[in-house]
Amino acid sequence: MSRINTNVSSLLAQRVLGQNNFQLATSLQRLATGVRINRGKDDPAGLIASENLRSELTATNAAINNAERADQVVNIAEGGLQEISGLLTELQGLITTTANTAGLSKAEKEANQLQIDSILQTIDRVSSSTNFQGTKLLNGTFDYATTSIDSGVDTVNVNGAKFSGSTLDVDVIVTQSAQQGKLAFDFGGAAVNLQGGATSAFVFEISGAIGARELQFSSGTSAADVAAAINTFADVTGVQATANASGVVLNSVGYGDSSFVNVKVIDDGNIAGGGIFGFEAADANTANSSAESTFANATNGVKDLGQDIGANINGVAATSDGKTIRVNTDVLNIELSLDASTSQTLGAINALTITGGGADFQLGPNVDIASKVSLGIGEVAARKLGKSEDADTAGTFYFLDDLGSGKNLNVVDGSLENAQKVVTEAISEVSSLRGRLGAFQKNVVGATIRSLGIAVENTAAAESVIRDADFAAETANLTRSQILTQAASNSLILANQQPQQALALLG
Repeated sequence: MSRINTNVSSLLAQRVLGQNNFQLATSLQRLATGVRINRGKDDPAGLIASENLRSELTATNAAINNAERADQVVNIAEGGLQEISGLLTELQGLITTTANTAGLSKAEKEANQLQIDSILQTIDRVSSSTNFQGTKLLNGTFDYATTSIDSGVDTVNVNGAKFSGSTLDVDVIVTQSAQQGKLAFDFGGAAVNLQGGATSAFVFEISGAIGARELQFSSGTSAADVAAAINTFADVTGVQATANASGVVLNSVGYGDSSFVNVKVIDDGNIAGGGIFGFEAADANTANSSAESTFANATNGVKDLGQDIGANINGVAATSDGKTIRVNTDVLNIELSLDASTSQTLGAINALTITGGGADFQLGPNVDIASKVSLGIGEVAARKLGKSEDADTAGTFYFLDDLGSGKNLNVVDGSLENAQKVVTEAISEVSSLRGRLGAFQKNVVGATIRSLGIAVENTAAAESVIRDADFAAETANLTRSQILTQAASNSLILANQQPQQALALLG
């Protein structure tokens, strides 16, 4: 059948040629760009998945940069703290040297005091000058702001806090009281009464967490004098005493499981009285009704251990040491020290409210509380470091700047014992801060960079599978399209020649 008006074969060849040209153009585009999806029409679902993965990849790379920046910030802070640590160590040596009073002249002491003043000034200067791009790191800029601190809270160290609102309340429930090691001598009166004769003596060894001393008392020695003699060695034994109407109460200086009082009677001197008493587990102010031991039977020793406080902080079981409690979670890292009364009273405490502050680092691709890490860096200045209680006056506290000239702890005429306590505490605080920053760098920043690096690799691989062109397959498609295009072109030529054959019928 021959038709001239409509060349169906030509139309068919044109359509096929167009399709082949489109496939050829697609293969050429993919080979030229290296990607399979150049427009949404190439693969709508694949484009959506690819763009989401690209977004995640960009955010993850940004998080890696943030983590590296956090590491740099902490490195600078650590450098300042390292210098302060060295100065505190030198300060410790000057105090110990100055304590050798018989071997030093007043001029030498004054020279040592000048060095101490210089060290204190340098500590303050390092604290105020250590910065990252103008942001001070050790002057309290990154410390947490707190308010409504309960009167029973002695000290607060907020090392990290994350909260989505404007404030974070810190609530404590004391579940177990903090206790000292505690024993009582019952002399049956306000003085030692020996019934073994004029030459007899009451001899006992008292020991605590620090050391031990042997003491000896004669008949008629008042309970107050016995307590005073025991307190003379409190810094050596870790045990202190108070007198009452029936004898002497002994207690460890510190609180907690590591503190204790141990009494071993070497010679009871046939002393009158009820013996050695312990105290009720739930009430450290009430002696047991029956004695732990008579004096005569205490040759092997009578011992009472202290007890660490038990508590929950914001619903998390706290670790404890004496009167100090702490929690370290991804939301809150805090350490609280309670006073004696509060630490021995079971119940709830509205300890404080955190109102802001801290250094926030975005270490994850998603901007949310889970991807944020908060770090507190307190002010490392002489007026803030080394808080220690006076050895002789309870409730009186000293700081590092009290070692300055003319102040209570100067080395010329001040208390060297308290000065050393302050410096020792300051060294401990700075070392603890350096350790915490080091742990942040190693366990948080380092681990984050490694894990995010793996995420970048996997995300990029997933995005590549979806979006990138397979050159082997596309080269094969290009060759096929080229052949089909040539075949379609030849077919179109033949189809266009068919109508001419119909003219032959017209003669």
